[in-house]
Amino acid sequence: MTKTQVKEDLEKIDKILPHQNNEAEHIVLNKGDEIKIEKENISIVNVEISHLQNQLIKAYVSIDKLILRIAELESSKFYKLKKLLSFYYKRLFKNFKTKEKKGFISIFYNYIFKRGAKVTRILLAKILKHIYLLVETKKVMIVEVFTAMLANTAEYSEYLKRKQINKSKRKYIINNILSFEYKPILSIVMPVYDPPIDFFTQALDSITNQIYPYWEICIADDCSKDEEVIEVIEKYRQKYENIKVVYRNENGHISRASNSALELVKGSYTVLMDQDDILREDALYEIALAINKNPSVDLIYSDEDKIDENGIHSTPYFKPDWSPDNLLSRNYINHITAFKTSQLKAIGGWRVGFEGSQDYDLLLRYTEVYTNIHHIPEVLYHWKIHRESAASNEIAKPYAHRNALLALTEAMERRGYEANFDFLNGFRGFSMRLKIKNPTVLVSIIIPTKNQHSYLRKCIDSIVNLSTYVNYEIILIDNKSDEKSFFNLVELYKKQTRFAFKYVRDDKPFNFSRLMNLGRKHSEGEYLILLNNDTEIITPDWIEAYLEHCQRPEIGVAGCKLLFSDETIQHAGVVIGLGGVAGHALIRESRYGPGYFNYINLLSNYSALTAACIMVRKEVFDKVKGFSEEFAVEYNDVDFCLKVIEAGFRNIYIPHIELFHHESITRGHPHSTDESYKRHVFEVSSFRKKWMKYVENDPCYNNNLTLNTESFAIKI
Repeated sequence: MTKTQVKEDLEKIDKILPHQNNEAEHIVLNKGDEIKIEKENISIVNVEISHLQNQLIKAYVSIDKLILRIAELESSKFYKLKKLLSFYYKRLFKNFKTKEKKGFISIFYNYIFKRGAKVTRILLAKILKHIYLLVETKKVMIVEVFTAMLANTAEYSEYLKRKQINKSKRKYIINNILSFEYKPILSIVMPVYDPPIDFFTQALDSITNQIYPYWEICIADDCSKDEEVIEVIEKYRQKYENIKVVYRNENGHISRASNSALELVKGSYTVLMDQDDILREDALYEIALAINKNPSVDLIYSDEDKIDENGIHSTPYFKPDWSPDNLLSRNYINHITAFKTSQLKAIGGWRVGFEGSQDYDLLLRYTEVYTNIHHIPEVLYHWKIHRESAASNEIAKPYAHRNALLALTEAMERRGYEANFDFLNGFRGFSMRLKIKNPTVLVSIIIPTKNQHSYLRKCIDSIVNLSTYVNYEIILIDNKSDEKSFFNLVELYKKQTRFAFKYVRDDKPFNFSRLMNLGRKHSEGEYLILLNNDTEIITPDWIEAYLEHCQRPEIGVAGCKLLFSDETIQHAGVVIGLGGVAGHALIRESRYGPGYFNYINLLSNYSALTAACIMVRKEVFDKVKGFSEEFAVEYNDVDFCLKVIEAGFRNIYIPHIELFHHESITRGHPHSTDESYKRHVFEVSSFRKKWMKYVENDPCYNNNLTLNTESFAIKI
């Protein structure tokens, strides 16, 4: 909720509340009568306020019920089937409507043996599973375990096997701990309220069995009703002197309980842990190791997975290094987190009123002040899945989503932006739209081209006919065109008056970097959009969506979602090192995602984005001296983006900007001739030599994920 909305709500309340009759101004009253009337008015106002508060509470309850119902519907099998059928129907209908005629056999082959192959495999797997259950003589009572086992991929099983701690590794860790210059006490803060006893004891055991011995557990029991919980706490406290407990007199919910636990902390770093989750036995060692390597680190977080009641691991989340814009669309940090205690207390700990998203709010506030943040690319935390846990499904705590919206809105207000947030489909994160501070700024759209007048016309006409932003100029950089139809089109654009148009001729051999630099030279806008001639705009407010983020001084390059004509992903960010150099992430995934942890639909930081459609402020372009002309054909945009990062900016992928992209129509395949192949080899070698540290470790990716495919698969 923005400040403007709050002001409007207060004005509405002011209209509802009773006001003193104007005639009373002409009546002379003694002091006692005036006080009596004022008291009566105050009493009436208090009653009205109480009534409005009750209405607000009821409204929130109704909202929670609606959120729960919507999420249940969206996660139902019927909804998913309907969405799938609708998606394929649209594709099929589009094929029949296209001007290019296709035979029935080719369409049938395409859908059954190509696009339908995945669907067919899924359906066959479901059918075979149910046949097995029907013919099995012994009734299978734990189908959920069977499903979880199927989800537990061979790759992740191999990862877990590699990470098992044997005697030699344990000995190495112990020796390393002894050599630490600094052995920080790590204080685990654990708010407790009626946890399942088995899971609670497993959580405590996972701490007491840590290889790193310098820890303390700070428990705040939030008035648990189950007496066995108290018995367990006392049993562990008697056994371990470094377990501290405070028993709260009343249930104050998780924020108050966490703050009560924080008051017990004496360690230099505070580690957050839920009452029913499990730590890997070297988790605290890895945190202490990170602190020794970087003693001034403010915040440490790790990768995580989920573990069910039967000990089956699934859904590993391999996270990027510190990515501030990822945090604006979901709490990607989650577990395990270690904060510097003095700083955690300095910002006031947890805020009441953000229950369910109290850690999200804490992270947003903390990282605004303290920015030395370290990521450990190891699954150190196992998030327990059971009926009452938020990990079991995304609709377990609908109020958490509402409080997350509040936390995000306030975060952007603190940073000086008016923002509107909304739930994404299935409540898998949040979308963000910002108010543009200067909505009339000039934007220069630079389009390099050679011939291909039909694609160029489709590109420019889509800009002119669809764009809701009007203050832009189009700069056409022509590289050696020689077709009459192309020049006729150029003359047509020169004569029109709907938009500012510039035509620049370049007769030198093709060099994409030089063309971009030439476009910047002729631009007058404060913001530059670099756009391929084989793209087609399909999002009307695409320029506004770019400006929302590029107006932020910390943002360098902003990119978008590019689609093939069949509405699958052509670009949703670039991963450095993919395929040996760099490559597009999530290629051929569905336009609507989710992809890896809904990356397709979430605001995310990437090291690079394709220059087929990016926006950058002119000052940023100039600061890095534009495009490097040594990269004439390939990797020039990736090189440019990495230069922007090295200059201190962040690059961002904006999922709600969508375009079609008919890749490389103008210049053709880069390896089609001997000369072009030699150029390719040279540019690959040059790029790897210049940016090897990113090739070996892209900070916006994760070293546990493969560089052989675009799907964020686990590295074998």
